[in-house]
Amino acid sequence: MLEAIAKALAQVFDPRFLGILVRSLVLTVGLLAVLIAAAIWALGFLPEVTFTLPFTDLSVTFFDELAAGLSIGLILVLSAFLMFPVAAIFVGFFLDEVADAVEARHFPHLPPARRQGWGEMLRNGLSFALVLVLANAAALIVYILSTALAPFIFWIVNGFLLGREYIELVALRRMTPPQAKAFRRKHLIGVWTMGALLAFPLSIPIVNLVAPLVGVAAFVHLYHGKAGAAR
Repeated sequence: MLEAIAKALAQVFDPRFLGILVRSLVLTVGLLAVLIAAAIWALGFLPEVTFTLPFTDLSVTFFDELAAGLSIGLILVLSAFLMFPVAAIFVGFFLDEVADAVEARHFPHLPPARRQGWGEMLRNGLSFALVLVLANAAALIVYILSTALAPFIFWIVNGFLLGREYIELVALRRMTPPQAKAFRRKHLIGVWTMGALLAFPLSIPIVNLVAPLVGVAAFVHLYHGKAGAAR
């Protein structure tokens, strides 16, 4: 797995990768900006918190000022959390291009892979993004109760979800859906671990902008490593 990640990182600045990298950065920043703006807009509907101190006429309104002062921190937190659905949408748009670039360099002997239509790619990305959001919303109480362990549980949960989706989409380029699911189940531990390794940089602002690109490339290497060993 570490070898797959190392190979993916080594190819980031390949000429074929640079165009994908630029477009992926534009898409990622744009999607994040829209999602963060929507989240902040939704927070604006929260009622103002003010109260009067007992036995005085003093009104306490500093909570609003405190919320405004924490806006930068809020944006960083939102960018880390919302990067996961953005990464899900990303894989739908750029999977074939990234996989083609990896295979052209490291697996040139392979025949052409099955192409996915735009409708299929968009559907896969949006449906997976919805699954990520709903799963994390359902696990929110667990995150809160686990206190210091919350980041690790967050990475484990999202690692499973990311690994499941990425490996199946990569496998579907060269397998039928039943074969792709069977492949994912057979290599569950390795896929889950790779997903967790991807989930960690996705939760770090700035680093998470290139993490989806590296993640797709790493999963292509993981797929061919496992599939090649079985041939």
